[in-house]
Amino acid sequence: MSNIIEINKSNTDILQIFVLMSEPQLLHYFEPAEGLFIAESPKVIERALNGGYEPYALLMEHKDIEGQMKELLCRCGDAPVYTAEFDEITAITGFKLIRGALCAFRRRALPTAEELCKNARRIAVLENVVNPTNIGAIFRSAAALGMDAVLLTPSCCDPLYRRSSRVSMGTVFQIPWTYLSSDTDYPQQLHEMGFKTAAMALSDNSVSIEAPELKSIERLAVVLGTEGEGLADKTIADCDYTVKIPMSHGVDSLNVAAASAVAFWQLGLH
Repeated sequence: MSNIIEINKSNTDILQIFVLMSEPQLLHYFEPAEGLFIAESPKVIERALNGGYEPYALLMEHKDIEGQMKELLCRCGDAPVYTAEFDEITAITGFKLIRGALCAFRRRALPTAEELCKNARRIAVLENVVNPTNIGAIFRSAAALGMDAVLLTPSCCDPLYRRSSRVSMGTVFQIPWTYLSSDTDYPQQLHEMGFKTAAMALSDNSVSIEAPELKSIERLAVVLGTEGEGLADKTIADCDYTVKIPMSHGVDSLNVAAASAVAFWQLGLH
């Protein structure tokens, strides 16, 4: 049975995790143990629960308790559910629940890249992608278009940040992911794991994304770079292939999220 708690001015301290704390503060909430992340909207909350994450606390309007969150609350154990009418929540917290319920989940320790990719045949590798919207969109494409896992360099945006998970529609909880140990020297690590590497870059010294040999590679890592600058020169030099998406109408490049969808569709196993 859910632990329903009416919001009032005497019990608002816990609500700081929903309305005041920054993403880095949530990340270190239980330091040195793993921290928290916020899932926003019933769909994202459902996929986090499906992914095995443990609810810590929830915030929602009265109407959602017997409405769109009713079945999900049965899966949240004794996690406290803070609730009031929309106007009361707004007045007390200064925060408008425009996308519905919020749930704070406990983070889990991440596996190593080797553990994560032991049986993977197609993986996405993101180098220094810092925009949470792009991260979320890339994860959604990776989950939908044949990637078995996603690896991120340390400078990438956290996939569990609220905007990333929302844009991904919760697919950050469906596709395995973890961080690499380096921003620059990881292609050798991928090679040692048994992957051929395909650097997505707009270079004349490249093969077309339609090249038949790319589809026939047993284990392939599709490597995408940061917004604007793309992959580092060293990364491109260290990869087995440089792969180019042909452009037309004078367009010089695609956004990294759009490029990822094209690459995953063409190079994935489906």
